[in-house]
Amino acid sequence: MSPRRQVHLAVLAPGTDETTGWADPRTDPWTSFASFERLAQVAERGLFDFLLLDEGLRLPEHRGRIHDLEPVGRPEPAALLNALAGSTARLGLAATADTAFGEPYELARRIATLDHLSGGRAAWRVTATPDAAENFRPGADSEHSARTAEFVTVARLLWDSWTADGTPRPFAHRGRHFDIAGEFGLPRSPQGRPVVIHTGESEEIGELAAATADVLLTRPGPLEAARLRYARAQRRLAAYGRAPEGLRIMPGVTVALGDTAAEAQERAAGIRRQRVTPRYALYVLERLWGVDLSGHDPDGPLPAIAPRGRDADTLARVARWRALAQEKGLTSRETVIEASGRPSFVGTPDSVAAELHAHVREGAADGFLLAADGLEEFVDRVVPLLQVRGVFRTEYEGATLRSHLALSHPVGEG
Repeated sequence: MSPRRQVHLAVLAPGTDETTGWADPRTDPWTSFASFERLAQVAERGLFDFLLLDEGLRLPEHRGRIHDLEPVGRPEPAALLNALAGSTARLGLAATADTAFGEPYELARRIATLDHLSGGRAAWRVTATPDAAENFRPGADSEHSARTAEFVTVARLLWDSWTADGTPRPFAHRGRHFDIAGEFGLPRSPQGRPVVIHTGESEEIGELAAATADVLLTRPGPLEAARLRYARAQRRLAAYGRAPEGLRIMPGVTVALGDTAAEAQERAAGIRRQRVTPRYALYVLERLWGVDLSGHDPDGPLPAIAPRGRDADTLARVARWRALAQEKGLTSRETVIEASGRPSFVGTPDSVAAELHAHVREGAADGFLLAADGLEEFVDRVVPLLQVRGVFRTEYEGATLRSHLALSHPVGEG
């Protein structure tokens, strides 16, 4: 009998829009080390593969006002994770770092430092946010997709420039965006090189992930749709000479638990109500309608005016929202709440464990990136059920993030 496919679990913090736990007055501010330390230690108690810290190069705003579902004040991820390396022993530590600004050598050195200080538990989640250019240099390179691909290539070149026996080798790269040569200042870490994480499902991201990623984060979805996305991502690997087991595909999900199915549904509805504040409802409507709705009452009906300059898909979406509001007698805010994304998995701990297992068993995912909200309850109530099913570890079997993810440790490449 072949061994059961194991479920991989990770957690993302801090969250925006989809999660609201950070706004709880009982929660430490996101500039407090204690809040991150507590989250990391819960994730490690739950034997998670890694904790992923999001980046915040620019505060999302609309017409000059910061989103009210945006945690203000995000520490630089790698610096914070260096501190968390001393508060954890096995948990993987993944830093989001941007490729739209800065240089590959600086970023590669920063992530490699975390990898060494943590004993081989570091990961880099690749992102590009050119809309933050005003905070760096106006007129920054607009070809961010091509820059990102070359940036990742150079970072891997630097990490692989040392031999397995600790001998540095000169590196050189001459490309469209970067022209560098020299010697990298840090040797290989215990896991060979940091884990590389990509996010998204576009053709560009799919190809870049197939060439360079160890983990691909995707959006959640129904089982059959997730299976198709998983198969598509796996097929791309062969073109780059890679085996399917070289890439872990993990949808980002939210979970709502209850002692009964009805209680779980009630909690899920409460999460959606909390998420869609009156101000956030107006923000959603303004983006959909394409007009200034600052004088619109979110507790009144949907805007009577027609959307401005919208494409056919958007107009069809507005029509569906109008039909929904009319059918159920909903206000603007209630319509946004009703139409907003629901938690990915809703139910009792046993039913959620069964669904998570089914997605991995049926080839729809290798694991899941959970929102931080409700992590402790998930660890206490769902993780043990996955362990009983024999699809989740009962202890860490290795010391590095690559061992948690069941990925090979590259040695002596370059």
